Amino acid sequence: MKAIYIPLNKVKTGQTCIVQDLKATGTQRRRMLDLGFIKDTEVKVMRRSPLGDPTAYLIRDTIIALRKEEASKILVKVNS
Repeated sequence: MKAIYIPLNKVKTGQTCIVQDLKATGTQRRRMLDLGFIKDTEVKVMRRSPLGDPTAYLIRDTIIALRKEEASKILVKVNS
């Protein structure tokens, strides 16, 4: 059975997930990799801004804020 991955921006606040793939290209992909969004890295959704964008994510002991457009290009597997 093939695993189903979802975009990071669809993960609920407080949930933890594991990075599986990046759909970003070029400099945006390089930036995501530099921030630590590499395969098998754990990410926790910390909080969303009052208007819903950007969202704060905890990754490798650092909180990173990403907009929905950026987070939608990071595919993850949600921890059960």
